[in-house]
Amino acid sequence: MNLREVKKKAREKMKGYCRVCKVCDGVACAGEVPGMGGVGTGSSFTANVEALANIKLNLRTLHDAKEPDISTNILGVKLSMPILAAPITGSEYNMGGAVPEADFIRMVISGSKKVGTVGMCGDGGNPVFYDSGLEAIKEEEGHGIAIIKPRENSVVLEMAKRAKEVGALAVGMDIDGAGLVTMALMGQPVGPKTLHELKDIISSVNLPFILKGIMTVDEAKLALEAGAAAIVVSNHGGRILDSTPGVAQVLPKIAQEMKGRITILADGGVRSGVDVLKYLALGADAVLVGRPVIIGAFGGGAEGVQLVLETMAKELKQAMILTGCKNISEVDTGILFNQEN
Repeated sequence: MNLREVKKKAREKMKGYCRVCKVCDGVACAGEVPGMGGVGTGSSFTANVEALANIKLNLRTLHDAKEPDISTNILGVKLSMPILAAPITGSEYNMGGAVPEADFIRMVISGSKKVGTVGMCGDGGNPVFYDSGLEAIKEEEGHGIAIIKPRENSVVLEMAKRAKEVGALAVGMDIDGAGLVTMALMGQPVGPKTLHELKDIISSVNLPFILKGIMTVDEAKLALEAGAAAIVVSNHGGRILDSTPGVAQVLPKIAQEMKGRITILADGGVRSGVDVLKYLALGADAVLVGRPVIIGAFGGGAEGVQLVLETMAKELKQAMILTGCKNISEVDTGILFNQEN
């Protein structure tokens, strides 16, 4: 199995839903929600990719960073790489359904564990989405993270309790799903949360809690105040609000204020290990990967997911060699090219 074969098979299975473009930038699928595109004009999706592309690296080879260590520790869990599989649902209405929901999330959770990292399961309008995710995490002896939509508080608590029962490593909420079109179409009540509501929820959940969908410094501070263990700087892949900036544009200010106070994850437009390195240099502790993992699963099952993540890990190591970083803690803004200097 190689990436070319995986992409070819994924293109066949996802025909009419994802073109598996050579450059996955959201242009061809703009406005295709449900589907694999960005909402509206698709500008929020493309902004993620463009913002990362605009970050340039300083090439350095006079050093002793010959065998970089890319392992890290996130929320007390030792990972082989600072790359996690993002929470993804909707195999049927977003990806065409050639791979059933339960099989898809099993591939993600299992493939992630095989390479020494963690996969996340998501939530959606159909109960089978979350149920399948928890079952996949249970099958892998709790090696996964459950992410819940911003539903009614009592429902969130019940779903978090179920995640704890299957041994999930952490639980979280993609708070940016407050206006998700697909949830509205399925009659599922979701909405924004107040600080008080978040405090009540997080204090009642005896697991590390992740808030996904933070794009401003003020909300990062509120997440910390609410008791979150981690945030994901994310615009939901550009799938909920048109005309947002790319994650790489807002991450530096958030990291400047919050680095070391809360775990910072970043999500959006990651297509390679070089993209991972860029997010780390901008202040993320680790990144989430979405669309490449989908392609890996549809094109090669759990082994396809494993191949995608292993490839990114190799690319990250190579990029660290060529920027002079021995380990993840050495990755900082010093590897970024600043045209003004």
